Amino acid sequence: MREGKGKQGDKAQETRRRIIQAAGVLFVEQGYGATRLQEIADRAGVAVQTIYFVFRNKPSLLKELVDVTIAGDDEPVPTMERPWFVEVLDAPTAGSALAALLGGTRGTLERVAAVNEMVRAAAATDPEIRELWPHQTDPRYTVTSAAAKALMAKPGASPTVSPDEAADIVYAVLSPELFLVLTRDRAWPPAKWERWAHRTLGSQLLADSGL
Repeated sequence: MREGKGKQGDKAQETRRRIIQAAGVLFVEQGYGATRLQEIADRAGVAVQTIYFVFRNKPSLLKELVDVTIAGDDEPVPTMERPWFVEVLDAPTAGSALAALLGGTRGTLERVAAVNEMVRAAAATDPEIRELWPHQTDPRYTVTSAAAKALMAKPGASPTVSPDEAADIVYAVLSPELFLVLTRDRAWPPAKWERWAHRTLGSQLLADSGL
């Protein structure tokens, strides 16, 4: 009986993942508003009723897509408890913290930058989408601010940059919008973006900007 339940659970989880993956591709390619749930169902190989059963409605599917895309999986682990972020906090120097931050951020942006752009476009015309996320807080700023402030408290950080200013600099340089400008519009490989971001932030935040 346990084995059967396990297999059932695995099948349900796989179905959920296929739906989220299909939604991600179509929402980015066509736009949120232009994509019908039937198209997502066809791409995922499920009945449209399955999408309603699993996610209830289209906005809830979008919210789940964003959460999974940011995390990189469907495990309920907050970003600031993820291994790459813990590495930033535990790094012995500001330089090693910056390297860990850029490695983790690059992986996140490769997944989320295009999805973020799609969500912003959808929210501009759909009040229901705007209500999915609180207006008072910016989760990305919360994460980048915590990382920047941890970095600035470590040996090797610039003594002339305040933690708040560092948080603003990191937030700007590591933005999804700038990532897309360089990697999509200007065709930079993500590795080149990471090297550029490392030089740019290093020159601003590290005492020895020779890296």
